[in-house]
Amino acid sequence: MKRLPMTLIAGAALTGVFALAALISMVWTPYSVEGMNIAARLQAPGAAHWFGTDHFGRDILSMIMVGARTSIAVAVIAVGMGMVLGVPLGLLAAANRGGLIDEVIMRGNDLVFAFPALVIAILITAVFGPSAVNAIIAIGIFNTPVFARVTRGGALSLWTLDYIRAAEVAGKGKVRISVEHILPNIANLLIVQGTIQFSLGILAEAALSYVGLGAQPPLPSWGRMLAEAQTMISFAPHMAIIPGFAIVLTVLGLNLMGDGLRDILDPKLRRAR
Repeated sequence: MKRLPMTLIAGAALTGVFALAALISMVWTPYSVEGMNIAARLQAPGAAHWFGTDHFGRDILSMIMVGARTSIAVAVIAVGMGMVLGVPLGLLAAANRGGLIDEVIMRGNDLVFAFPALVIAILITAVFGPSAVNAIIAIGIFNTPVFARVTRGGALSLWTLDYIRAAEVAGKGKVRISVEHILPNIANLLIVQGTIQFSLGILAEAALSYVGLGAQPPLPSWGRMLAEAQTMISFAPHMAIIPGFAIVLTVLGLNLMGDGLRDILDPKLRRAR
């Protein structure tokens, strides 16, 4: 039995800690994230509050746990949305390589790439208002061309192979070939890319919440915790350090997982080892 890459183990451990915290927060947190205790405001980390309290006296550990749930939920749904929309577009473009459909899809991807997730979020919230749902839509739209490009690139290299040509000769249509032969053989690319986009989704959610376009109060968010801490960092640095480390460690864990999965799933890397 081959040993798993250390990057995968380390990444899974880091990610698992925050995923477990998010799951636990659904049924229990040390303190209420909505309850304010002005008498306990700006306490440093200690026995009563392991991560300290914020300017409203709320327990930061509890807010980190619920914030993990918010960030993970937004990232998972947004990445899932990007895959659901982007993968079929990439398969369609590859199946019609060099044709009008391919050109339209790729130029549409270029158009979306011209607008970062933050700009898309500003456009959406200008119409519908800031919320976690609108953040999901913005990040999902930005993820769509990413998955379309990865899918198209992986599929193009397969359409020239002999077994695909044999399937065409056997009378299989482009849609059936894409689903039965192309998609299973590029699944490793999509899994690795999904892990990477998941980490970028965490960052994007934090950025949108930081500028007030993501999850709205009273729902805790790591990005908004950083925004609230910026004027108090000189006398309550734990308010910024702890959510900042939560973001860094989660993104690091997901990137390490992506590297480890690539080492396992990429045939070229397997042969190199």
